[in-house]
Amino acid sequence: MRISRSNIKNCFLVFCASLVVARSCHGSKHVALFIFGDSLYDAGNNKYIEDAPIFSDFWPYGETFFKHPTGRPCDGRLIPDFIAQYANLPLIPPYLQPGDHQFMDGENFESKGDLVLAENLQGMVISSEIQQHLQSSNHRFINGVNFASSGAGALVETHHGWVINLSTQLSYFKHMKRQLRLQLGEAEAKKLLSTAVYMFSIGGNDYFAALTPTHSLLQLYSREEYVGMVIGNITTVIQEEGALGCLPSLRAAKQERTGVSGCLDEATMFAKLHNRALPQALKELEGQLEGFRYSIFDAYVAGRERINNPSKYGFKEVHEACCGSGPYRSFPTCGQKGYQLCDNASEYFFFDLAHPTESANNQFAKLMWSGSLDIVKPYNLKTLFEE
Repeated sequence: MRISRSNIKNCFLVFCASLVVARSCHGSKHVALFIFGDSLYDAGNNKYIEDAPIFSDFWPYGETFFKHPTGRPCDGRLIPDFIAQYANLPLIPPYLQPGDHQFMDGENFESKGDLVLAENLQGMVISSEIQQHLQSSNHRFINGVNFASSGAGALVETHHGWVINLSTQLSYFKHMKRQLRLQLGEAEAKKLLSTAVYMFSIGGNDYFAALTPTHSLLQLYSREEYVGMVIGNITTVIQEEGALGCLPSLRAAKQERTGVSGCLDEATMFAKLHNRALPQALKELEGQLEGFRYSIFDAYVAGRERINNPSKYGFKEVHEACCGSGPYRSFPTCGQKGYQLCDNASEYFFFDLAHPTESANNQFAKLMWSGSLDIVKPYNLKTLFEE
């Protein structure tokens, strides 16, 4: 399913966790932040999906900054948390977070385990209490909201029924727009949405799924065609994928398959193909959407630079994860029976098998915000925010 360009029209900030950006000028001092994507940006939505197999709402996730788990798959803050800080916004809360609030304080509430179930879009199950919360008009989205879901992909087939895929995230966004019009009026709602920043981190899970032996689409399409399908589903803004093959989980997969250590070549190939197609797709959007501007953060280069020169960036370990078990701590056991945890997460590039530490996220966010044109182009985020 292709994403309608009318969903987010005039003003963009595109991110990648490997990331991305675009937005038009605005005359307002207040800029809302709307976040879409996968686990690299998920502030806790998945903990509200009943029996979701992909979530991080337990210790030691959150140990560094929050001192308790928030649902973020990290020891602390994610890239959007730092961007919100630079933009003088509070932490942007997850869309499914229950409670009567105005999405202005950035609080995260703990998930309740005794809620009545109800069927939701795409086969997911969320509580009736949360559904009532989403239908109510007791909250406002003045500072923005986070729709990202761990495990989500650009393709509906990726982790279908387990996560809030990109299509469903945009459905939630449409519902939120209707609420804004009722609360603020047509003119004010349009102003808020047209001057807002939109961050996206999506695509990585589609490529991870393609590496599994049972994946059917790669039996029908070439790598190039598959990448085209993923990018085609992200027409409003596209994430540039990072050094996928160098995740601890994929290092372990390569060693198991070949007996040789290093990054998994198949995953790295997907990242390179995606990153070659990305600038062309954004250039086409620039000509089609009035007011559309974009900037591409080269996360592949930024990530590999840190993996190849760890001490230069304050890291002591870039191959093994801080939390987990097995080779490279690549097993998804962080916080589970028999897991291992490093003493100082800030010295590690990866916190678990697939997610950066707060320290790494902070470095990426700084580059996106004020990096030079050789790493984020044609604009960095600070430039776009200030214009």
